[in-house]
Amino acid sequence: MSCVISKADGVLTIRFDRQEKKNAMTAAMYAAAANALAEAASDATIRAALFLGREDFSAGNDIADFLAAGALNTPIAELPVVRFLRVLAAFEKPVIAGVRGVAIGIGTTLLLHCDGVIAGDSARFALPFVSLGLVPEAGSSLLLPLVVGRARASWLLLSGERIAAEEALAMGLISRLAPDEEVEAGAQAMAAALAALPPNALRTAKRMLRRHDAEALAETMEAEFTAFAEAMRSEEARAAFMRFLAKG
Repeated sequence: MSCVISKADGVLTIRFDRQEKKNAMTAAMYAAAANALAEAASDATIRAALFLGREDFSAGNDIADFLAAGALNTPIAELPVVRFLRVLAAFEKPVIAGVRGVAIGIGTTLLLHCDGVIAGDSARFALPFVSLGLVPEAGSSLLLPLVVGRARASWLLLSGERIAAEEALAMGLISRLAPDEEVEAGAQAMAAALAALPPNALRTAKRMLRRHDAEALAETMEAEFTAFAEAMRSEEARAAFMRFLAKG
């Protein structure tokens, strides 16, 4: 499964644990993460969720697994990644992430749904959708401009350019920067601090922070899912996938 789920002291931890592939996400990993979040949403003992990786956070979708799982022939609504993103976007409890190494594609876009992100010096972020013949996902075409500004968001989403942790902090993509060896403990402390707060007030505050964008986010994500499904079945996407896989 390559996704380690644990619960302790009111915090659900979802750890991407496929370091040999830089935590590239598989259908099984998305399904496990979605199930864990869905269960935590109705579990009163869970007050916050925490995403962690290992030396890397996530290299994005595993293209080989994506193709082997029949993604090109599966209705978009049935893909585990779509369920994961819907559950994540609807999750009312605080979400924290600790990031080291690469955070590519969904490794970056899922951070837009977090309430706090601490990144290490080694963290590198990129959104290479267009280079793969694809389009933005996870509501990033709406959320990223809100976070970093329209001009920066356009460049990052169209060019796929990598940015370092310090630049990510300066533009507001992450909340805190720390030495790599302190990231995990820092993320756990952030999650624990929120989990210790009054839960109803916490959920209400999060809902209020997002209420102006909630309807627009839902509409944007559905439009992105439709566009993504069309793009990934295009000839240019197929060619890009083959080029990517040929690199080994």
